Amino acid sequence: MSETELVRLKPRRIRLVCWSAAVALVVVFALVGTSLSGPTGDGYGSFQRGDQIAMIGLGVFGALGFLLFTRPRVEADARGIRVRNVINSYDLPWEVVRGIRFDRGAPWASLELHDDDLLPMVALQAADKELAVDGVRALRRLHETHLTRLAERAPAADPRAAAAAAAAAR
Repeated sequence: MSETELVRLKPRRIRLVCWSAAVALVVVFALVGTSLSGPTGDGYGSFQRGDQIAMIGLGVFGALGFLLFTRPRVEADARGIRVRNVINSYDLPWEVVRGIRFDRGAPWASLELHDDDLLPMVALQAADKELAVDGVRALRRLHETHLTRLAERAPAADPRAAAAAAAAAR
């Protein structure tokens, strides 16, 4: 694994569902908006051009709400991992990550941190099946590479640990 390897992960199925739902919502609201004309139900008012535009605007805002769920992604390299969920984003070095979890029955993978926190990674969803499993494996390889580098550097940083390791090797 090279030092410059970059892993980029995005959910696939939820993106497809959200884009389809967003387009359908805009179309439905546009059809409803353009069909609004004439007097209201009891005849005291009538629908105006502004009402039609407002209805289409509501459809656009609803679609943008759906598209928020296409935002999650995970990027990782030898330096650390960047997680962007629906609302929050995190940029973490590998030193704070204890492991990558993808529990059976869990809707998405999560990072297990050294302070016993679990950080969800919504980009790695169980609905994506093999894509998510491959993503978790790639992240685990990067994390293992980082742990191996730390183990190799640790004896060099502490002369007593290096002497103890040399004595244990004899």
